[in-house]
Amino acid sequence: MNKKIVLAFSGGLDTSFCVIYLKEELGYEVHSVVVNTGGFSEEELKEIEAKAYNLGVASHTTIDETQAYYEACVKYLIFGNVLKNATYPLSVSAERVCQATAIANYAKKIKATAVAHGSTGAGNDQVRFDMIFNILIPAIDIITPIRDLKLSREEEIDYLAKHGVEINAEKAKYSINKGLWGTSVGGKETLTSNLYLPEEAWPTPVSKTTPTVVEIVFAHGEPIALNGVQMTPTEVIQQLQDLAQPFGIGRDIHVGDTIIGIKGRVGFEAAAPLILVKAHHTLEKHTLTKWQLSWKEQLGTFYGNYLHEGQFHDPVMRDLEAFLSSTQQTVNGKVWVELHPHRFIIQGIESKNDLMSNAFGSYGEMNNAWTGEDVKGFSKIFGNQVMIWHKVNQQQDE
Repeated sequence: MNKKIVLAFSGGLDTSFCVIYLKEELGYEVHSVVVNTGGFSEEELKEIEAKAYNLGVASHTTIDETQAYYEACVKYLIFGNVLKNATYPLSVSAERVCQATAIANYAKKIKATAVAHGSTGAGNDQVRFDMIFNILIPAIDIITPIRDLKLSREEEIDYLAKHGVEINAEKAKYSINKGLWGTSVGGKETLTSNLYLPEEAWPTPVSKTTPTVVEIVFAHGEPIALNGVQMTPTEVIQQLQDLAQPFGIGRDIHVGDTIIGIKGRVGFEAAAPLILVKAHHTLEKHTLTKWQLSWKEQLGTFYGNYLHEGQFHDPVMRDLEAFLSSTQQTVNGKVWVELHPHRFIIQGIESKNDLMSNAFGSYGEMNNAWTGEDVKGFSKIFGNQVMIWHKVNQQQDE
């Protein structure tokens, strides 16, 4: 009987438990897979592979989805200026969609009869993984030990210890997930409504205090250069993150509505995503019309919310991506950003597509495209219907 199972593996407490449990209790041949979405170094990936084999997996595979993740998701989060609840750049939500898709494709490739993930029964990830597996590999069983057994972290640590696997309990206090589009941090404080994460919980310590100006170049809405050096968008994100995160920029706690209907809090540090979204939005305000900006805001918000809920494979998402891409044709130019401890300032932009052109006038000063008489007539016509409404209703009141 084929009992081949693919496990989405990170090397953390939950997925380490899953390896042992799936082998020892359920008799599966475990094939672990780590999907790198830009959050792991080569050294970390080697450590995760060694850990997987020490736990007893039949095989371990690393799938690098960093570039695919940018092309499929991150690019459109920039185009849409997506910040959930005006705060959170979807650091985890978007990458889970990418990871679940890669896991599903790998399970088909090796003809597995089951897939597994280490999500609990209280968060969003369980829905994202389950739904994408049900969409892409509906004939394959989904096994979720942590959710099904309703285990606490302490119970998982005790179980692993009984099987000869030691876990650093102090390190396991915080759940940290790092990817191309930011790092999430969960712990005892995020389970409350009033406590902030302590300094030691943040992965990147604050070590920079001297203000620094960076120059970001966008072409058709995509970041293509940093401080005069041309590079790929993923490289811009990664290098901007390295430059800005030591200032403590982009640290915050997101409070949101989970897919399953409860409120949740998660800490995150995402200097590069926040800077890029704000810089990109500033450039758009100079280069797009007011109705492009208006519809982009509405559709970008919907796109982000639907992606957050794991609905990446709904064809409406391709329609929205086509719209967002169309709006980016004139979003070209440079943006200067000044970095300070825990904050940043958008200094300004330079663009050949800047609609704030002196050739047509200067706001509050002078104009070259109309006369004062033109404005008098326009103002009468523009307010005509509202004038009629007031006259009609004033007569009825008299």
